[in-house]
Formats: sequence, C-alpha cells, structure tokens
Amino acid sequence: MKLLAVDGNSILNRAFYGIKLLSTKNGDYTNGIYGFLSILLKITADVEPDAVAIAFDLRAPTFRHKRYEGYKAQRKGMPEELAQQLPVLKELLGYLGYAMVECEGYEADDILGTLAAACTRAQVPCVIATGDKDSLQLIGDYVTVRLASTKMGQPDSSVYDTAAFRERYGVDPIQLIDLKALMGDSSDNIPGVKGIGEKGAIQLISQYGSVEALYEQLDEIELKPAMRAKLEAGREMAFLSKELATICCDAPVDTDLTHYKRGEVQQDRAARLLARLEMYKMIDRLGLSADAAGAGEEAGSAASAPLLTVIELEEMLRALDDAPDAVVDLLCRWQGDEPVRTAILFGGRAAFTESRTILNRLLKKPWRLRVENAKQLYRYGFLHQVPVKNITFDILLAGYLSNPNSSNYTITALAQNTGAAVAELAGAVPEGFEELAADCAAFPSLCDKMAQEIDENGQGELLYEIELPLSEVLASMEVLGFSIDAQALERFGEELDVDIARYQKQIYEYAGREFNINSPAQLGEVLFGDLELPAKKKTKTGYSTNADVLESLRGKHPIIECILEYRKLTKLKSTYVDGLIKVIGPDGRIHSSFQQTETRTGRISSTEPNLQNIPVRTEIGSNLRKFFRAAPGCKLVDADYSQIELRVLAHVANDKNMAEAFRTGEDIHTQTASQVFGLPPLFVTPMMRSRAKAVNFGIVYGISAFSLSQDIGVSVAEADRYIKDYLRTYSGVKQYMEDTVAFGKEHGYVSTLWGRRRYLPELSSSNHNLRSFGERVAMNTPIQGSAADIIKIAMVRVYRRLEREGMRSRLILQVHDELIVESPDSEAERARAIVTEEMERAASLSVPLVADANVGETWYQAKG
Repeated sequence: MKLLAVDGNSILNRAFYGIKLLSTKNGDYTNGIYGFLSILLKITADVEPDAVAIAFDLRAPTFRHKRYEGYKAQRKGMPEELAQQLPVLKELLGYLGYAMVECEGYEADDILGTLAAACTRAQVPCVIATGDKDSLQLIGDYVTVRLASTKMGQPDSSVYDTAAFRERYGVDPIQLIDLKALMGDSSDNIPGVKGIGEKGAIQLISQYGSVEALYEQLDEIELKPAMRAKLEAGREMAFLSKELATICCDAPVDTDLTHYKRGEVQQDRAARLLARLEMYKMIDRLGLSADAAGAGEEAGSAASAPLLTVIELEEMLRALDDAPDAVVDLLCRWQGDEPVRTAILFGGRAAFTESRTILNRLLKKPWRLRVENAKQLYRYGFLHQVPVKNITFDILLAGYLSNPNSSNYTITALAQNTGAAVAELAGAVPEGFEELAADCAAFPSLCDKMAQEIDENGQGELLYEIELPLSEVLASMEVLGFSIDAQALERFGEELDVDIARYQKQIYEYAGREFNINSPAQLGEVLFGDLELPAKKKTKTGYSTNADVLESLRGKHPIIECILEYRKLTKLKSTYVDGLIKVIGPDGRIHSSFQQTETRTGRISSTEPNLQNIPVRTEIGSNLRKFFRAAPGCKLVDADYSQIELRVLAHVANDKNMAEAFRTGEDIHTQTASQVFGLPPLFVTPMMRSRAKAVNFGIVYGISAFSLSQDIGVSVAEADRYIKDYLRTYSGVKQYMEDTVAFGKEHGYVSTLWGRRRYLPELSSSNHNLRSFGERVAMNTPIQGSAADIIKIAMVRVYRRLEREGMRSRLILQVHDELIVESPDSEAERARAIVTEEMERAASLSVPLVADANVGETWYQAKG
C-alpha cells in the first residue's frame, strides 16, 4: 500500500497563479482546474500510488485562528476567478473517483499530517503533494514530500526526503517547527521572534536543537547582546509561533487507508463536465471516452440520434450523379499532402474510399462541398493540377471564428462544444476507417449547428467572402513558394561567422579568460563577479543577463557592446541563415506554411519558416531580403499599406481631426505633433514628430504612460501629459476607447468591422493587472483585427483579379500589411497597378486607404 496525500487548496493555488488565465467561450475560468489536473496526473504517474486522498480547507475558523487572532489575518480572500473553479474541481474529482477529505476546525495540512502519521504507524509509504513548505516537517522514514509547482505552464515538483531536507536546511525535518518559531512565517502571519531571520534561526536550532532547549539555556549560553535581547523580548511569541506552526497529526478524520483507494470513475459525467470546460485534450489524458462527453441531453441522446447508413461507393456515386445540386460532406485523412482515406456523406448515407481518382472526381464536380479543412484540399488540388470547385463550408474556419480563444478545432471537440447530434452508424465500416467514421457520425449535424451560429453572430460575410476564399489564396502561396539565392545566403552566413569569431575574441580579451558566452550563469560571473559591473536582477540560478539588463549597462564597459553585437549576429546566423537554408525545397524556393486559425486578432501567421519575422529594424537583418528574389525572367511587386491601423482608428473612432489629416494627405505624425504641441507643422522638429509617432501607434495598443516613457526616453509625468494632450486633441479616439471597453464588459467580447470577435473574460477579472490587460486588448482588437480583415480582403481581390485578367503574375507572400506578387517582366507594371488598386479598394472607410508599391528583382529592392 502506498498513499498519495494531496493538499488540494495549495495545489490549486499553485496551478492558478502558475498558468495564465484561461476561460471557456462562455467566460468560465479553467486555468486552476487544468493546472491541478496536470499536476495530479504528473505526480500520480511518478508515484504510482495505491490510494489517493485529496485534502481541502473549509471556510470555517481553525483552532489556530482561535488561539491567535492574527493568524493568516493579512491574507486576501480568494480571487473570484479562482473561487469559481473550486466547486467545479471538487465535482470533477468526485466523478473521477477520488476521495476528498475536509475537517471543520482543521486545515488541509492537519489532514495530511494525520494521514502521514497513520501511514507511519502502518509502516507504509506516504507521499505528500503540496505547494506549501509547512508540510516538510512531516518528512520521516515513511513520508516524503513533493513540493509542486508550474514552470512555463508545465507541472514540476521537487522531492524532499530526510536527506534532502538536511542538505537544504542543515537540521532535521521536525525542526522546521522550531525554525518557524524563531523566524516566523509571513505567509501565515506567524510572528516568530522579531529580528530573527532564517540564517539566525538555522544557526540557533542547529546548535541547541529546539526552542525549548534554547530558552532553557538562554541565561548560560554565549550570545551577542543584541541577539539575547531579541530572544528575551520574543520568548512568548516564540512558543506561540511554535504552537501555530506545528501540524496536528491526530485530526478527527478517517485513517483507514483502504478507504482512499480510487473509486469507480463516472465516465459520462466526468467527460461531459470536461467538455463543458472545453478541456478536450484532458478527456484523452484522463483516459475517458470522447463519446461519453457527447452523451445525454447536451449532445443528443442515442435514442434521438439520426441514422447514418454505410453504403457501397458505387451506390453513392450513382446517387450523386442523379443530384447535381447536392450538398456533399467530404472528409479526408492525410499523410503529408496525400489523401489516404476519404469519406463521402450525402442524404443520410456514407461511403468510404482510398482512391485518389475518386477524390479528384468529387472535387471537380459542381456539388456544394462541406469540408473539414479547405486549405488542405486546395493545396492538394494545386499540387496535382486538380481544379477544386464549390467548397461552401469549412468546419475548421467556422470553429475558429466562433471561438478564436480555443486551440482545438477537431470535429470531436467542436461536436462536444456545440452539442451536435452524433448519428448512429448502420452498416459495415471498412477496416481502418473506424476513426474517420466516428467523425462522419457528428459531421452533418455539426456543420448545420456551426452554420447557424455563424449566421446568428453576423459572421456570414467574414466566413463566406473572406476566410473561405482566403484558404485558396494561402494554399496557392504555400505551393508557389518564394525563390531564394541559396549560395549567396551561405556566403552571407560565412561572413557572419567571421564577425562572430571577431566579437568572441574581443569578449574573451575584455573578460581576461575564455568562457561560454551563451551561458547566462557564466556570463553573469564575468560581468558581475570578475568585472564588478552593477547587477540589476538576480534569479535562482544567478544574475540575469537578459537584453534589458545588457542595454542598461551600455557605456559601463566596452564588453557590453561586444556581447550585444555577438548575440545579434549569432541569432541572425542560427535562426535566419541556417534556419532558412534547412527549408529550401528541391525547386530552390522556400514554401512557408500559412496559419489561418492561430491568432486571436485574425492576423495570418506563418511557420517553417516564419517569413513574417524577418528582422527589419537593423540594416544587417533587413539585408536578408536581398537573398529572396524573383524567378528568372520575373520581377517582384511589393505593396504595403500606409499606416493602415491609424486609418482604421480614424474611421472607427469617427475622429474629425484625425480623419481630416488623412483626407488632406498630411503627414499624420507631423499633424499630431502640431496639434499636441500647439505649433504650426512647419515648426515641428524631428524629435517632436518621433514622439508623436510613438503616441499614435502606442494609443492603438493601449500604451501606458510608463511604457511610453520607456519608449521615448522621457519621464512618466511627461509621457502622461503627451497621452492626455493627445486624447484632448483627438477626442473621438478617447470616446471610442471608453465605448469599446464598456461594450466589451457588457457583452464579454469586442469585434472588428466585419464581425470577427475576440472574447475577453479578463474584462470581468477582479485582478487589476488582468483587467487592465483586457481593456488594452479591447481597445486594440477592433483596430488590429479590422486591419487584418482588410489585408485578407485585399489578398482575395488581388488573387481573383490576376486570374480574371489571365495574367501569369501570382501572389506569393503576405507579411503583416504587405503583399508580394511575382510577375513576368512583361506584366510587372500592370501587376503593380492591380495590386495597388485592389488594396486601396478593399474597404470603404471614411478615410482613404493608401498602398505604396514598388518593383524590383529582390525583396530588398522591391521593398523600396
């Protein structure tokens, strides 16, 4: 028998504060529950217990509160975001078969102590899982403690037995009580002896063994007068503190260890609750049935489920030939870009095939197709010259628009979330198609429900006219790729290696020795130990040497400039030169993958490689664009929106001053500086314009006075004045910010001009920092999200226009507000005109959209 005793409140607190705030689409907070379960699963896997007891505190006062009124008096109440999760967690743990223990008048620590004592008497192992060091006093021959934590959102723990405790504290575990009696515990408001810290307490207890022994000999032992005076004055508090710090090991709880064996798991209830919490991956991790999550009234019971009959493929094809206007559901399973299994659903019937020829035939027909991933099908079509026609619905895109906060848009997850009816399958499913058939059972109802939700949310135009057509554009861009001069890139890498070696040599000379420059610990030793530079931050592993710290040390020693340059060049070499060389295809082009459902703002992201992250702020970084070039006989057309987010802001805020500046073609930053500083534009200095520019763009992101002061190098008071003067000048912007935050708080979300939503549970948070973050995001999302929608509209329009006019020019890349088209030499000027026109016509705002386009043989030249 081995018992795992879990401090429920402590683990939940660690999870809540260690993981960013998560919530469901409906605003139910989940990060504490998710973290708790992750920690429990990790520790259970490590410990492999025969029984598990999870102890929780009750709200009632304990014997310690009655003994000392100040006990834990400084603690604030549980934040609402956490309080909401506690009863849900207990309900879930009950469904999962775990025994929970509570005892009025006692804390969870006392329950753990009592169970640990029972294990010791029975001579069976007990492992205590907690985030609270108080339980370390319970360590013994049969008791170990795992101090749980979360690092980077992942569960972690430190294991303490008697030897580990002695190594850390220099005393026995039971003597932790005596240490706390002297040094106190601020987290529990245990007073201790005033003026005695951890170092002094460890020294005294190591020498005298206990508080009692120390005070018995106090008149005889040699002590510094100040230390003796402190101990004499704190005698009463020392003994009170020891009493408060001692964990009770005989609380009136059940100590029959067999009663803590895990009970029967209520699969249906546990899975449904996790589905309501949108924790679909946790359903799998806990070994629950995914089907159980959709059982019962929430997802349509088996009795009321529709029927999906499996038929022969030829019978399905004959039925489809007789129904040219049919709505057909098409699902595929892929290995890379190759379809290995296909399902066709029509008229309550399903057929399955492995034939690529059949899939090609289906894609060419005029049927209206509802699919799982349109971009994947378009990619397949482009790679195999198969025209893909009439995709009218994409469940992945619909799920993303419905809940952009999610990270799971599988059919199973979406069906569980929406309560889609899962059909009964009648007939024989071919071997190997079982998982695909399970998705087919939910797919028709799920499409209907998601389409209804899209309509109810006013997102029809967003899905059918922007995102769905865009999936074809992105697939085309992925397949076409971007040509790169590999040999020139390799030579550039070799030049960087020379510069890196030169800086490395200089760093060693300044340091007076060789060391690992990439090791923060070794670099910290050199900077703050050997060279005695002023240290800024110290972490558990040593002095911080991050970018902010090094920037603050500029001018203090020449080694700093060398280190900064060394880091910049090594990053450029490893991430961009070496990284790009690795992903050059056999055709000499880089084929990035564009992600349509990753960001909450609606922006497109790219991976393998991330071409949207090519550095531009440094000359050496922007030079990377020289290696991206047009194919032989072609040119690149690069068009970039001018200040699109500020133009969107002027429109949505209906600010007359800002709109007028854009309509007259004035430089918006000079105009802002003129308005804010009360000077004619002619008298605006470059510094004034630069500061006005920082405020202009900062306002879009809800910048604070402190952040602005850091950006432009002025005092917080001066930055605050700039912001206030700005908002007085552009009063429409101020009103927009207030109205948008108010809307978000009332409705739980904000939206773009095209109805793209971002749900913001942070706006209702009781935590000031989280609420402030939510307010900044609320102000920014309609601006950044609408700008993202506009560039997507422009991409679709450019793509279609080039096709419609029979041109060979093709859109190959989008980077934020920039589009790149590869054109035959003879089409380049025409393509430039088309791209400019379509970008500027993408949206009808109260201010003009302006796109600047250039032509060149390389990305660097075309960027202008």
